[in-house]
Amino acid sequence: MYAVIKTGGKQYKVAAGEKIKVEQIAADVGQEIVIDQVLAVGDGAELKVGTPLVAGATVTATVVAQGKHDKVRIFKMRRRKHYQKRQGHRQTYTELEISAVQA
Repeated sequence: MYAVIKTGGKQYKVAAGEKIKVEQIAADVGQEIVIDQVLAVGDGAELKVGTPLVAGATVTATVVAQGKHDKVRIFKMRRRKHYQKRQGHRQTYTELEISAVQA
């Protein structure tokens, strides 16, 4: 059984036992969270799509880690204008382990 969830402005296809990295969620490591923004639930050839959410469907997950992705370097330059700008960014994430998908 799998589900399509929405968190942090993005959509993820998840199944029980998987680990995913999502936008940062304010939760402690080891804490269990319930995601109720479920857009679709599938089981084999059967698919239940919500309008926009599936009523009563939840996904239970445990917070495994909080961290930062690798640095993304931004370099801007205008040729012949003596303009160079360097900037870096590290996006924060929360790593979740999906425990169960309830339809």
